[in-house]
Amino acid sequence: MVKRSKIMKEYYNAPQHVVSKRISAPLSDSLQSQYNTKSIRLRKNDVVKILHGEYKNLDGKITHVYINEGMISVDGITREKLAGGTTPVKIHASNVIVTSLDLKDSKRKTKLEKVE
Repeated sequence: MVKRSKIMKEYYNAPQHVVSKRISAPLSDSLQSQYNTKSIRLRKNDVVKILHGEYKNLDGKITHVYINEGMISVDGITREKLAGGTTPVKIHASNVIVTSLDLKDSKRKTKLEKVE
């Protein structure tokens, strides 16, 4: 049996390529059938639908990906600060579903087409 402290140390000190894989979300049914894959790593400019939490059923474009925290911020979803002003709300990557992909990057496009 491995100590919990060692598991947590491995989780928080993981290399960047491992942490990056944690920021993935399932594709919508139409995208799953189109690309023959169930999930994909989230990227800026992908359109997502929030499935859980206070902002459930809202759609929006990803404006920022927080890799180390495993969270994203979505366009139009902000919170009022006590001192005035607004701040983007961080949403965990597991609470969204991808409805539209940003395929401007040719490497991402070829990777998705290879899976077929």
